[in-house]
Amino acid sequence: MTAEPAEKRAMLAWLWRSYLSKRKGSMALAFVLMACEGSMLGALSYMIEPMFDRVFIAGDRGAVIWVAAGVMGVFLVRALSAFGSRLLIKNVGLRVSAALQGDMVRHILTLDSAWFQVNPPGTLIERVKGDTGVAANMWAVGFSALGRDIVALLSLLAVAISIDWVWTLVAVAGAPVLVGPILLLQRWIRRSARAARVAAAGVVTRLDESFHGIDTIKLNAIERRESGRVDDSIEGLVKQEMRAEVGMAGIPGLTDVVAGVGFFGVLIYGGYQIIDGAKTVGEFMSFFTAMALVFDPLRRLGNLSGAWQAALASLERIDAVFEARPTIASPARPAKLENRAELADVKLEGVTFAYAGNPALRGAAFTAEAGKTTALVGASGAGKSTVFRMLTRLANPRSGRILVGGVDAATLALEELRSLFSVVTQDAQMFDDTVRDNILFGREDVADARLEEVLRAAHVADFLPRLSCGLDTQAGPRGSALSGGQRQRVAIARALMRDAPILLLDEATSSLDSQSERLVQEALERLSEGRTTLVIAHRLATIREAHKIVVMDQGQVVDEGSHAELISRGGLYAELHRLQFEGG
Repeated sequence: MTAEPAEKRAMLAWLWRSYLSKRKGSMALAFVLMACEGSMLGALSYMIEPMFDRVFIAGDRGAVIWVAAGVMGVFLVRALSAFGSRLLIKNVGLRVSAALQGDMVRHILTLDSAWFQVNPPGTLIERVKGDTGVAANMWAVGFSALGRDIVALLSLLAVAISIDWVWTLVAVAGAPVLVGPILLLQRWIRRSARAARVAAAGVVTRLDESFHGIDTIKLNAIERRESGRVDDSIEGLVKQEMRAEVGMAGIPGLTDVVAGVGFFGVLIYGGYQIIDGAKTVGEFMSFFTAMALVFDPLRRLGNLSGAWQAALASLERIDAVFEARPTIASPARPAKLENRAELADVKLEGVTFAYAGNPALRGAAFTAEAGKTTALVGASGAGKSTVFRMLTRLANPRSGRILVGGVDAATLALEELRSLFSVVTQDAQMFDDTVRDNILFGREDVADARLEEVLRAAHVADFLPRLSCGLDTQAGPRGSALSGGQRQRVAIARALMRDAPILLLDEATSSLDSQSERLVQEALERLSEGRTTLVIAHRLATIREAHKIVVMDQGQVVDEGSHAELISRGGLYAELHRLQFEGG
């Protein structure tokens, strides 16, 4: 959707207020230097007249030194001012881009998990890195045009008019013809640039999926298929960028056509005046130089309009991200838990939830008693994992409520609520950092004795001697440098270090071999001691000793009790047990 003029102004005002205004000093100095650089073009064209008339034609030996010194001075001033202004502009551009990226990431991390389901990582990476870079650098292009090119244009026109205003009028007579075509090209550039940003995000998304799914690609021998899909995405990006480039190249092209027509008229009109002796060669060469140099900043100003449209397309995409708001937030006046260390039950009361209109929970209700282990069992799609998302408020129930220690979870601050839970899942999430950092997550107040205790309890200490750098070994992207069992034990150590009173275990041992499962199970038993524990398990052998087993089916709790009680009743649990132990 194209932003209206008022929306454009609002976006630009926000960019200035939030980022550029903080660097006004550097920008002011850069403006002075760029203005100095631009004015030197006018000074250079002015020096052409005495160079020809007094030195080359009149043969004035006394004028040689000061004319040569003047020309050299022009180039020295231009060089120094250009050097300083470019450094200042680049520094401000990098600072603004870094600040914009940081703010964007901080905002994105506040958004709900559901938002990430419709905004894939590749798209977000491109918005954070690509769109912010384009938007932040837009000001540098515009500021350069304002400080250098406009000053250069005015100084050159002043020199040209001072020589002959009629010549100047003839030279620029065709300029008004540019207005209509440039406006059409701007619209073309805006549409193409917006499509190019979308296509760029598609390329990054495709690459992200290919690199993260490399094992699946190799195991299924689909390397050619995936490289072909990447090629298609890249080809789409090339087409869109070329469409935008057509418009950007067209604007300076039109400028050159008008320049050619203007020079044609001046050469004919001025040529006869020189032949008749009404004008000198020096005057004509000074004018010709000024007008020749005029079209260089004019061409850059034409390019600016194209770059401006591309940058506005990126600003629209950035603005859409900042306009997104989390639907799950802490209440204005959050409740307080009286005693975290002595939590009471975790209770669901008539909880309902649906994914995109498909019901996942239908009035689920049960109680997980404090300090005991409650297991959730049922077929895939029964709603077990959705319960965990409700407990931690990664999603909100459509109706019903969840109580933690007798307090409605929705009334607690998100940070406080989530600090009550430690979670260990089947696919333990690791970051491309050291094993130490994957356990501590930035905590610096952990004593060495406490860390060693956690490492032993989680059986991480068992495999540390086999790692090249011990705790400081890099875990690799998504923990790829560790085995499945090692990743699970690191995740358990992380949960032990977190020391939260409620433990959520989601298929924590289902993908492990027998030896790793035994070690991980022992670590989980230590982790569960003294905590309210909820377990999701398809393998019923792992939860026979649970204090309570809650049986779920199609989003509802259909039975609950101990293993023995459920077997004796002969319901769904008994059928699941029979299928696993008799059928298997």
